[in-house]
Amino acid sequence: MTKEDLTKRVNFDIIRYANCWEDADILLAGLSPAPGSKVLSIGSAGDNSFSFLVTDPELVAAVDINPTQLFLIELKKVCIQNLEWEEVLGFLGFRPSERRLQYFQGLKSQLSSATRAYWESNLALIANGVIHQGKFERYFQLFSGRILPWIHSRRVVEALFEAKTAEEQVYFYQNKWNTWRWRLLFRIFFSRYVMGKYGRDPEFQKQVQGSVSKFIFEKAAAQLASVAAQDNYILRYTLTGGFDGLLPHYLQKEHYPRVRANIDRLHLKECYAQGAIAHYGKFHCMNLSDIFEYMDAGLFRETARTLIAGTEQDGRLGYWNLMVPRRISQILPENVEYLHTESERLTAMDKGFFYKGFIVDQVVR
Repeated sequence: MTKEDLTKRVNFDIIRYANCWEDADILLAGLSPAPGSKVLSIGSAGDNSFSFLVTDPELVAAVDINPTQLFLIELKKVCIQNLEWEEVLGFLGFRPSERRLQYFQGLKSQLSSATRAYWESNLALIANGVIHQGKFERYFQLFSGRILPWIHSRRVVEALFEAKTAEEQVYFYQNKWNTWRWRLLFRIFFSRYVMGKYGRDPEFQKQVQGSVSKFIFEKAAAQLASVAAQDNYILRYTLTGGFDGLLPHYLQKEHYPRVRANIDRLHLKECYAQGAIAHYGKFHCMNLSDIFEYMDAGLFRETARTLIAGTEQDGRLGYWNLMVPRRISQILPENVEYLHTESERLTAMDKGFFYKGFIVDQVVR
């Protein structure tokens, strides 16, 4: 599949994801890059690529075939370079701010010409907080703003996130939350058709077998009945359309100074993951997001071979399975070892509650 093939079927003129909806904590734990490592990271909204900067890498190559996603990452990068932590939170949309366009006027001269042109043509996205402007974020906002009020009152939603014991959380889910309206409307809204129309592009669901809504419902149920739900920023956004003070890894106050100090080590490149290998050479570890989700079996094998060849001995590859089972170590066991215990441990901790599993493979050539 070439970029041209995909761009004919997927709209790359919009922000698809304004945040990364994959858990940076388990990603860093699984890949464990040593200081001075070269890291390949699927760009998306940039969040997890920024998170790798806390590990003092030689470089982090954030790659994406969607130029609009790279415009977003570059904007975040420049704002981190120039603004203090509180200002970054206001500018991006984690906190209220009336100064976003004012900040942008001070930042825009440091953007590349293409990135600057994009944002100057889309100032409303900045004014309204860029982290809320992706197609996927608006899908969550539609659910929290239009659908959930038909199911639960704001008081009940807030009660879900209140501190409770494990037993109290299970009781709350079973007796207060899991109503017939919740089951019915959740399964409609998170069906393959509705998700394809308003959230995740249908092109990325072509390899999926079985019921999308049933799978996501069961994954959500496990999270909602767990005390982990109480401080899960991904779940919080899904149900409220906001983070309510919770922050992704790269913007947590204890991590921000190191992210900022190493920000120049983040390199952006418009290409597939394989293209980064040709440009930067071999990597010590790779964050591959869930790129295998939309590949057929033949393309998956071909891509996996290229990525393994571009990974240093003992290097690790981390990636998620959503609804399509893919594991490099299963198809190429002579080259890659599946770190089963570590993968299962990290999957159990994953704040991205809708993923089937997080896979960590290690190159053993």
